[in-house]
Amino acid sequence: MRIIRTQSRHIKEGFKNLGRNGWMSFASVSAVTVTLLLVGVFLVLLLNINSVASQIEDDVEIRVYLDKTIKEDKYAQIEENLSSIDRVSNVQFVPKDEGLKDLINSLGDEGKVFESLKSENPLPDAFSVKTEKPQDTPVVAEKIEGMQSVTKVEYGKGTVEKLFKVTDAARNIGLILIVGLLFTAMFLIANTIKITIVTRGKEIEIMKLVGATNSFIRGPFFVEGLLLGILGSLVPIGLLILGYQFVYEAVSMNLKTVFIQLLPVYPLMFQLAGLLVVIGAFIGVWGSLTSVRKFLKV
Repeated sequence: MRIIRTQSRHIKEGFKNLGRNGWMSFASVSAVTVTLLLVGVFLVLLLNINSVASQIEDDVEIRVYLDKTIKEDKYAQIEENLSSIDRVSNVQFVPKDEGLKDLINSLGDEGKVFESLKSENPLPDAFSVKTEKPQDTPVVAEKIEGMQSVTKVEYGKGTVEKLFKVTDAARNIGLILIVGLLFTAMFLIANTIKITIVTRGKEIEIMKLVGATNSFIRGPFFVEGLLLGILGSLVPIGLLILGYQFVYEAVSMNLKTVFIQLLPVYPLMFQLAGLLVVIGAFIGVWGSLTSVRKFLKV
């Protein structure tokens, strides 16, 4: 019962402290709000960049064109040989009629020019080869080029390598920005909370002198820091949900293509909301407790 009463007292004092230090509490919540909004925006950008990069990489395939003189009864053996190559994850036969259809569809309106070729299809039969990792594509393509019965191997040589460099750079830059922003947020918010607590240094010293334990003194500040962090995360969460929903709908309406697909609003926003609340609460508690520690050495 004593523990329950003590915890109850800490919670009540934590809430009271928010009211007693109105402007300083507002400054702390504002610092949390601004920094977590920036963190949230960069997180959404990073996650979507990573998603789009993965979509682009997943579309990379090796198209293996067969010699037209090869009989169809040899196709099974060729497919087996392709599947046995190290780092190959999937091999699919692409008949020449399907290959021509894919070509026409990929060119959009310009592809209609090739409609007349359907009666006398000049394309050979082919195999579509997927690798375990998109980055393995050039190595696997080089091995396939040396195989018999293969007349041509296409995978976007030169362009694909540049694509991988761009996607890797985008991921790395985004990750560095997020980590840097998180550390900046931690110190900015912690320093703001420290200023709040410094103004109450005398109060803490008196409590210490009259015999209050360190844990008893820390309790209300723990609750206060927790509340500051959580309150500061609510506005960014609301703005991010509204803003991302607007952007998602605009992109879906104006970019009617499968090439660029943003992450769905939900569950992304639920996950982001939970993460921002946790980050805000952690930074608020960390800022409060590290600041109080200075005054507990009386």
